[in-house]
Amino acid sequence: MGRTLQEKKEIVADLKEVLSESSLALIIEYQGLSVAEISDLRNRLRPTGTICKRTKNTLMRIAIEEDKQWQPMTQYLQDSSVFLLVKEEIKDAIKAYEEFQKATKKTEIRGGVMEGQALTIDEVKALKEMPSKQELMARIAGSLNAVATGLAVGINQVPTKLAKGINEVPSSLVRAVKAVSEKEESGDS
Repeated sequence: MGRTLQEKKEIVADLKEVLSESSLALIIEYQGLSVAEISDLRNRLRPTGTICKRTKNTLMRIAIEEDKQWQPMTQYLQDSSVFLLVKEEIKDAIKAYEEFQKATKKTEIRGGVMEGQALTIDEVKALKEMPSKQELMARIAGSLNAVATGLAVGINQVPTKLAKGINEVPSSLVRAVKAVSEKEESGDS
């Protein structure tokens, strides 16, 4: 028995909602996968914040028709499709899918869409080489810490022979920064 119009509208609404929360969509050919294998794929992807949606291409086409960010996906909507909608860790999601693919040897990536751009298979695979969000944040934090440390060391290494009382500079600098900060917080300009 086919789905009612109301059920189809609900599926399209659900697809739109999941797409609005996603940063990457991968389209894979799933011909020949059993229910157990699709469940295994979903279980592997769940920790990465990825949702595995098996739906008709027509319903996905309706869901993306007014959304320019996802419209490039239309070129991949053919045959039997499963959509991997990645919300969080792109790198981990691609690795989890590749592990599944090696185990089953039944699926293939057709392509992907990210930030309004269609991605080829090679471009999708290149995404897993990018640093993760946590790695980027750690690099930024390390860089900021290095600048602050360098400033503090530089101030402390000013030769005392050149200027008497220069040892007072680090603490007076801290007091000055604190005073400006407190002034800004209180709303005084």
